[in-house]
Amino acid sequence: MAGYEALKEEFAALGVSVFAGTVDSQEQTAEVAADLSFPVAYGMTRDDADTIGAWWEERRNHIQPSEFWLTGDGRVLGSMYSNLPIGRMDPKETLSLIRFIDGKRKNKQ
Repeated sequence: MAGYEALKEEFAALGVSVFAGTVDSQEQTAEVAADLSFPVAYGMTRDDADTIGAWWEERRNHIQPSEFWLTGDGRVLGSMYSNLPIGRMDPKETLSLIRFIDGKRKNKQ
């Protein structure tokens, strides 16, 4: 999440909002989110995971890392799922792809 925070101005310049969620308690989340400027939801449940389309880990009772790119009208533009600590969206690559997609959109106009 720190990588997204470091690029927050570049994301904001493109009109991109970043937010996160976790199964952690409010206190645990407050520690992790203390240096972040974007919202981080805490106490997410299995129902929350089902609502957003995330994978739920039965054995450890938590949401697996799930990342979504959403359009302004709520359509899913892209997603990434992982059941390991690897395979997550890289903030710089995410920014690069958003710029590419934004450029394509502007060229069509």
